[in-house]
Amino acid sequence: MVDETPLILLTRPRADAEGFAANLRKQGVTARIVISPIVEIVPMPNQSALMAEVSGASGVIFTSRNAVAVAPEGAGQSAWCVGPATAEAARAKGWSAVAAKGDADQLVARILADAPKGPLIHLCGAVTRGAVAQRLTAAGLNTREIVVYRQEARGLSEPALRILSQKSPVIVPLFSPRAAALFGAQGPFDAPLTVVTMSEAVKEALGGLPCDQVIVAAQKDAESMTNAITGLLDAG
Repeated sequence: MVDETPLILLTRPRADAEGFAANLRKQGVTARIVISPIVEIVPMPNQSALMAEVSGASGVIFTSRNAVAVAPEGAGQSAWCVGPATAEAARAKGWSAVAAKGDADQLVARILADAPKGPLIHLCGAVTRGAVAQRLTAAGLNTREIVVYRQEARGLSEPALRILSQKSPVIVPLFSPRAAALFGAQGPFDAPLTVVTMSEAVKEALGGLPCDQVIVAAQKDAESMTNAITGLLDAG
């Protein structure tokens, strides 16, 4: 007999996945949650040199909580963050953080509106989107990137593959085009899939992966992803 209760498969880096799972539980989600990261965050060496670089800037830019996690303490220094969750993490490390509304376009607009004197440093992963530093520099605000971590691809775990080989429904939230491409490349899967994506770009990165349905969140933030998932579960 096929279990019709959806299971939620989280493929984010482990710390992000655990945080998102905890938030789902706070929203009353009781469905089984399985974590199988398909990207591992690996910090770059030379943190002492990074601290010297950052102290010489008028502020930093964070486009992910992973960058915040490997960055030095902020000691009150200014930080512009892609969204509220990243800003919250930055404040917890001592940064004076302001939040944009979830994507690179709005982040660039917010920084230019605030008109800091510069220079700024974008602390980011080896794989990044949005050309934030390049766009700010082109607009007259000297900004450069410093890669503080690598995003190393990982295969799905054996428990995740077993789940995806069965006939019970699985909800898979995907937050970035790279995650969608990595997940899609490991398919097709036998399980009926409902994929929740953070944007149209993430949806497109799935390629031809067979899915029962693909839902794009209303906004590019974790709250909208949570709302989409709880809506699916309530409707089911």
